Amino acid sequence: MKKRDEQNRLIRDCKLGKIDRVITNSVSRFARNTQELLVALRTLKELGVSIYFEEQGIDSEKMNMEMLVTFPGMAAQQESVNISDHIRRSYQMRMESGEFNCNAPAYGFEIVDGQMVVKEEEAAVIRRIFDLYLQGVGKQNIANILNAEGVPRRYAQKKWYHNTINYVINNERYMGDALLQKKFTTDTLPFKKKKNRGEMPQYYVENSNPPIVSKETYMAAQELQKSRNVSHKRESDYPLTSVLHCPECGRTFRRLLLNGTAYWLCSGKAAGATNCQSRRVRETAVYDTFCLMADKLASHRQDLLGAIIHQLEAMQNRSGESQEKIRQIDKQIADLSAQNLVVARLHTNGVLNATDFAAQSSVISNKINALRLDRKKALAEDEDDELIYTLKSLDDTLAGYVAGAKFSQELFYEIIQSITVVGNARLTFHLVGGLAFTEQIPENARCRTA
Repeated sequence: MKKRDEQNRLIRDCKLGKIDRVITNSVSRFARNTQELLVALRTLKELGVSIYFEEQGIDSEKMNMEMLVTFPGMAAQQESVNISDHIRRSYQMRMESGEFNCNAPAYGFEIVDGQMVVKEEEAAVIRRIFDLYLQGVGKQNIANILNAEGVPRRYAQKKWYHNTINYVINNERYMGDALLQKKFTTDTLPFKKKKNRGEMPQYYVENSNPPIVSKETYMAAQELQKSRNVSHKRESDYPLTSVLHCPECGRTFRRLLLNGTAYWLCSGKAAGATNCQSRRVRETAVYDTFCLMADKLASHRQDLLGAIIHQLEAMQNRSGESQEKIRQIDKQIADLSAQNLVVARLHTNGVLNATDFAAQSSVISNKINALRLDRKKALAEDEDDELIYTLKSLDDTLAGYVAGAKFSQELFYEIIQSITVVGNARLTFHLVGGLAFTEQIPENARCRTA
């Protein structure tokens, strides 16, 4: 009320000719809200009194009437910051109480009237992913199947990846539960979305949304995933089991003993089910080649991994810029929405006629629609930092590797995802982090199993 009284006295003195120019610290200091600001600006303009806002560096003397209508958005800037803080606290309280759902639903869901509902055409893809996984199809092979069939993703993303399938298999949303605050946005500039690694509390809510798969299906996938991880670590199992793959049919290789020597060959070719080229590799030769590849990678890890990590971190910084861009777009949309509300109120109060109102409202609505398209593009550019984390872990592992060491089953399990037997003399190693290296199988054994 005090600010309103001061403003009334100011306008009264202006009408009496006592004031011909006003200098104020900021927009928020001059008026309480956008409508009050706009009315005061128009009144002063008609009286021939100009006003200068020091903080914003804006002089009303240089503004026409159209600019006066759009200018109130600046008054919402500080209010937007305060609203962001209130929203953050509101989210926190709603998470604690279990009332919060989500703002950006996962693939397979959509928000309708504020509620998360199943989007059936996408949900069918989710169910198929779980079915394929429980049938024994690997995550990368599932991604390959979806890519070959052209199954669409969201936000202009064109391909399915191993990490995408892994996200689906491990997302509790698909059985109807929710782990809240997996990520959080920093509260200092530049704003970045980060994976929550214990910096913020997390909340688990059961039956938070409609399920796409049953809890039994989801838990079966988790158990299968655990069993696969454990089976790879059993010393009694052969390290190459389910690791060697045929480049033609994609089937795994199987072990065969000939005169006491272990060989691996395509299971489809061995069973007569495929007409693949005959490929047979000696078990110890695979270990030898792995040692050769590990030696080279460890020796040149700074040039290879260091350069890749540096490039990805640069991309991550751009992703941080993307988050700031999204935040700025959201603020612009909020400001334009506030302007639209002001224009509607002015029309209701008779300040703007129907023609002017329609013109002003149309311009603002077009700007909002354009900003929403920009926001969608920015969201598609946003990427997680999981790949960088994986590559840094690989770099740390190789930092302790001693060149010339014997074959290490532990290192093999830790860094190898699969091996493609290109031919009887060449192997392509697919490492964690999406790296792939092709090596010639050495003629003479250079390392031996421990």
